[in-house]
Amino acid sequence: MRLTQEQDELRSAVRSVLTQHQADAAWAPLATQIGATGLAVPEEYGGAGGGARDVHVLMEELGRSLSPLPCLGSSVLTVGALLASGDEEACGRLLPGLAEGTSVGTLAWAEQGSWDQEAVRAEAVAQPGGGRLITGTKEYVLDRPGVDVLVVAARTAHGVSLFEVAPDGAGVRREPVVTMDETRAQARWVLDGAEGRLLGADGDGGRTLEHVRDLACTALAAEQVGAAERCLELTVAYARTRVQFGRPIGSFQAVKHRLADAYVLVESARSAALGAAFAADEDPGALPRAAAVAKSVCSEAFSAVAGEMIQLHGGIGITWEHDAHRYFKRAHGAGELFGPPSHHRARLAAGLGLAAR
Repeated sequence: MRLTQEQDELRSAVRSVLTQHQADAAWAPLATQIGATGLAVPEEYGGAGGGARDVHVLMEELGRSLSPLPCLGSSVLTVGALLASGDEEACGRLLPGLAEGTSVGTLAWAEQGSWDQEAVRAEAVAQPGGGRLITGTKEYVLDRPGVDVLVVAARTAHGVSLFEVAPDGAGVRREPVVTMDETRAQARWVLDGAEGRLLGADGDGGRTLEHVRDLACTALAAEQVGAAERCLELTVAYARTRVQFGRPIGSFQAVKHRLADAYVLVESARSAALGAAFAADEDPGALPRAAAVAKSVCSEAFSAVAGEMIQLHGGIGITWEHDAHRYFKRAHGAGELFGPPSHHRARLAAGLGLAAR
């Protein structure tokens, strides 16, 4: 599993932009200079026509810098849901703006603390004129103020379906929530009789959400790898310069062992994340299994390496001024996003026919 020269160049370009532009200021150059916001969008809709491996490179770099940019919610979840829905009219109307970065989208999906389609309780009631009115509350929505495209999962008489809802329409309310990880904005969206336009076939939303969850786990795994790698780099650099008992702490055997173990975790996680990205591009039938493995392995690896970062930095590692706590909080939040590792191991076991009877 090797990335191409073009993907290596993409990595360098993204890292350069994220180094030169902090926080939200990086959105415009990423979109206009690199086309990062349209990597997964087909060329016919104004995108780069890339695949999951290109997204993998982008997400790794965003993870390294703990970027707050809404690429996961907009460029992965929203784009993935629109494409999987098969709604050509909606794709032609919405994807060009998402690809250019001139609009930002989000997928309002989770309920009752779960991303499983069985947890969807929001209802879309048919109206005499053919429209649908949606009522329900969506949690853990990845977005930011000023969202332009809102895709909502709700139940109809035919099952779970996807709807396009105007973010500023009647009966729609966005409630920002306070999260442990301040670098990833989340909100609760409350819909009370909000008008929705059906995307794709009625009742086909469950299939779409299953696929989008696999894409989301694949992209998030790459982000976790990038962040874990950066944690290790910072910790190794500190161990080389921090002197205790007259010598760098990195020269002590116990510290060497812990850093070596962290390196193994990072590289193992990288293999799992790349495996899911390659499956998405080359063997879609294997994607559910590969995505479940990647989400589980990368979540636990990032949490462990972030914890070691704090431990090996000593006192400075628990100060507000150091970045260690930011990586630790991102590790905790990302580990729960789209379901914790135990949930994905259960998915994997069920897919292999190993579920408890």
